[in-house]
Amino acid sequence: MSENSEVKPIQWTIHTTHPDKVDAARAALCEVVDPEIGMNIVQLGLVRDIQIENDIARLKMILTTPFCPYGPAMIEMTKAKAVEGLGMPVTIEMGMEMWDFSMMEDPSALDWGMYA
Repeated sequence: MSENSEVKPIQWTIHTTHPDKVDAARAALCEVVDPEIGMNIVQLGLVRDIQIENDIARLKMILTTPFCPYGPAMIEMTKAKAVEGLGMPVTIEMGMEMWDFSMMEDPSALDWGMYA
């Protein structure tokens, strides 16, 4: 593990507003894997937030690159898994942030030697 690596547990709005939904949402979303990197979207920090209002969840996410060839499929899988985990309708909002390694939940994954 790198000296500057520290695990940053994901914190979404639902951690405060609907803590009973967090574990199921996280478990379902962890099933969505970025096929190019081989890590799930929670580990990568691609799920930026989840909010629930009026029994509808709004999930904000980003992709590792704006031109990700798997983007449309990952978005659809994310929506399906979020619905499964939260048990309610879900809308996906794409964020405009540029992904970088600091968004990862556990930056020690960089120590694989996969990235320079």
